[in-house]
Amino acid sequence: MSDTGIRTYTEKSRTESTEQVDSTESVSTCPECGARLEADSEHGETVCTECGLVVEEDEIDRGPEWRAFDSAEKDQKSRVGAPTTNMMHDKGLSTNIGWQDKDAYGKQLSTRQRQKMQRLRTWNERFRTRDSKERNLKQALGEIERMASALGLPENVRETASVIYRRALSENLLPGRSIEGVATAALYTAARQAGVPRSLDEIERVSRVDRMELTRTYRYIIRELNLEVKPADPESYIPRFVSDLDLSDEVERRARDLIDAARGDGILSGKSPVGLAAAAVYAAALLCNEKVTQNDVSGVADISEVTIRNRYKELLEAGEVATA
Repeated sequence: MSDTGIRTYTEKSRTESTEQVDSTESVSTCPECGARLEADSEHGETVCTECGLVVEEDEIDRGPEWRAFDSAEKDQKSRVGAPTTNMMHDKGLSTNIGWQDKDAYGKQLSTRQRQKMQRLRTWNERFRTRDSKERNLKQALGEIERMASALGLPENVRETASVIYRRALSENLLPGRSIEGVATAALYTAARQAGVPRSLDEIERVSRVDRMELTRTYRYIIRELNLEVKPADPESYIPRFVSDLDLSDEVERRARDLIDAARGDGILSGKSPVGLAAAAVYAAALLCNEKVTQNDVSGVADISEVTIRNRYKELLEAGEVATA
């Protein structure tokens, strides 16, 4: 057969096979009686609703093998992996070996098996961090998790701090700076961006770096990464102080009103937002006749009682509140 004949035969075969596929995919009526076809998911077949002709069989069911009758049962039976997260150096995609030393039936492993599992865990940890960059990231994210837990920060703040640290690492901002310092600065930045700031004194208490290194690294990070961080608002500290002192919602509302009044008079400029928030909470508690001492507020806000005394009088005057 000549080359022309071979090409003609090949093209004809390809055309016929394409037409067969198109005709199979476009079938929506019974080839015998012309009635509508219906998919039977229970038996994996496509049958005619009138004559019962089986047009297709042994179809693949890509759904779950279980049934659920409400959304709660569906969520309970769903078997999927955990979502990826930036709070882990490998984003949670690797496998962990448990430390329980028990088999699938809950029975204790023998001594030989425990030694074998311990060896597997060791090599698993080594393989999870392939290079120095991943080891750096693993240590930093662990530090962020530790400090965030001690400060009671929510998960979204931890996630944001992890992203900031990843950016700093990818843009090569770590040489000459400690891992703990950059991790602390990332967490401090993330807390302020999320509207749940912590004071420098609180951050320094749980961090492994001093205040000077923290502030210097913080300014460097936000400048190099072009991060937008608004000045801390005293109102963002009020809910936490009120909660820690076990005061009422009325105290929180009055404290916010005092801060708003002071902002209108320009008193907030140049003053510590933590001190203003603590003074506002103390003044609001007095106005609401709820017992709280300056020492209590000082312990929660981690500022001196002198600052509270000076600030709360200014806030009362700005709010045009008569004091006895």
